Amino acid sequence: MTSLNTRVAALAARDAGLAAQILAEAIRIPADFVDRSADDGGDQECGLSNHEGPRLAYLMGMIREIGAVETDTDVWFDTFGNLVWQVSDPEDGVAADERKVVWFDGHSDTVRALRPQWRAKTGGLDAYDGLLDADALDRDYLRTELGWLPPDGQWQHLLFGRGAADQLGGVVAQMVATRILLELRAEGALRGVVVRAIASVAEEDNDGGGPMYMMAQELPGAAPAAIPDVVVLTEGTGDAQKGSLGIYRGQRGRMQIEVSVTGRSCHGSMPWEGLNPLEYGAAILVEARAQYDAGDTFGSHSFLGAGTRTASWAQLDTPSDCAVPERFIFRFDRRLTVGETPDDAVAAIADLPAVARARADGLDVTVTVPTYDTPTWRGYRPGNAAIYPGWETPADHPAILAAVATWRGALSPHIEAGRDGNLKPEPRVDRWIFSTDGVGFSVPCEGSGIDIPASKRWLASGGVTYPAMLGVGPGIEQNTHKIGECVDLRELRHAVAFLARFPSVFAEK
Repeated sequence: MTSLNTRVAALAARDAGLAAQILAEAIRIPADFVDRSADDGGDQECGLSNHEGPRLAYLMGMIREIGAVETDTDVWFDTFGNLVWQVSDPEDGVAADERKVVWFDGHSDTVRALRPQWRAKTGGLDAYDGLLDADALDRDYLRTELGWLPPDGQWQHLLFGRGAADQLGGVVAQMVATRILLELRAEGALRGVVVRAIASVAEEDNDGGGPMYMMAQELPGAAPAAIPDVVVLTEGTGDAQKGSLGIYRGQRGRMQIEVSVTGRSCHGSMPWEGLNPLEYGAAILVEARAQYDAGDTFGSHSFLGAGTRTASWAQLDTPSDCAVPERFIFRFDRRLTVGETPDDAVAAIADLPAVARARADGLDVTVTVPTYDTPTWRGYRPGNAAIYPGWETPADHPAILAAVATWRGALSPHIEAGRDGNLKPEPRVDRWIFSTDGVGFSVPCEGSGIDIPASKRWLASGGVTYPAMLGVGPGIEQNTHKIGECVDLRELRHAVAFLARFPSVFAEK
């Protein structure tokens, strides 16, 4: 299949400009809405979780326009709001239930753009419009702010904007890859395989919410031809120190822990009349930080890393700034590694001495896992607990072996270390530091209603089962969510090549 490797690499190079154009416009689209009133069709949160509609409408149109699907009906919105499209070769002679089912997944929402800060701090960048003035660009600031940037002589390969690295580039790579898959189906690119691509929604607010919907609502009772053998996540797999575009095979889990401290409000001039939840809550935060610094109640794993926790959000209910507040609510972002459980993570906070003191002094303290029930842009209410299980695919799983073979066949001959930014010719098999949609593919080992054939080689851990997962996507993890976020378009090109070649390699194995 050497010829197919060559053809895929050549078409990915041919379509590099197309991919860059689609990505730039996907980043830019919120600019048409954020400065207009709702009465005038505007939306100040356009592009964020649950506000992806205009971007997805554009992407759906481009999927059809560039030939990333065979017919217009091969791309659709599901009830949750995910954009879904599918390609296959019905003439390949392989029975439907015998084909390998490969899912591509990437999220279409971004975090807040912070547009004024982009212009003020970078000199020449806009969060949506990208590079405005190369001469005014504060390169020293960007090198300090971002985890990795290429040498100055290679900056023409960079595309700036909110979502460039997290993770609109991955979604665009899926689009261009399915276009190439269809173009090369007569040469075997889709032989024995079905590829379903997903541009999910609300991932930034509710990791894996889109896949959770599919696993709970679409797969129970489904035929084997609909159940994935492998999921390729296109979240950025670059690392500032280790190199761009790795092959990732795992991540820690995540959860949110909410602490609500309710006291008694009164006038600030006589605080003895009240019970101050802000002061008692602050004591809980201080003890929680000390517990984390000491490593008390936290586990570690040789591959996925240690569990972590940080205070991430707060809300104060108070009548004024000259009063004792009524209630203080705050949340922790807790990353769970292998061996840690959500129940233990909640107990670690609930058992802090500061919690006991607050309760003994008459305040009400609750420690819970919040429920995510904000409606998606299509009006669907998820209603899931904010618990997102981690996962790991063994290094010797056929999916990972196929990924390494894909890299060496279709990418390695076309990457030159040093010349191609932070890309390395040899595949780097690693894991994510942050979270991805992969947390949404786990279902209970018992009672999910999904009839999973043994041939699909799903994995099991901690009472849940999930398809083999791996990641390859453009973007450096340390560049995400930052002022000046950018992606090296050379990564985008090679991500397209990987996605266009992987399905047939996996089917062969």
